[in-house]
Amino acid sequence: MANKISDETIEYVSILSKLKLTDKEKKQAKKEIGNMLDYFDKLNELDTTGVEPMSHVFPINNVFREDVIKNEDQREDILKNAPGVKDGMFKVPRTVE
Repeated sequence: MANKISDETIEYVSILSKLKLTDKEKKQAKKEIGNMLDYFDKLNELDTTGVEPMSHVFPINNVFREDVIKNEDQREDILKNAPGVKDGMFKVPRTVE
């Protein structure tokens, strides 16, 4: 499959990735992409019947905490961080005349 990678393809990929490649780098990229595609072909030859698809190699459990709603009034704590407070609200500079 490496022979299917053309110079135009390498040029197109370099434009898409916004990379300015020298001729030497283009030649190296063509070789490396060809090697990757050859490896993909080799992987396609494997017999994967009976192998279940997976999203991750290791079993992952949700490690997040339960989302618990609390109806606590935290107004005073929040307003402590405000640069200015007026009538229990944030006081900010006027932006519209």
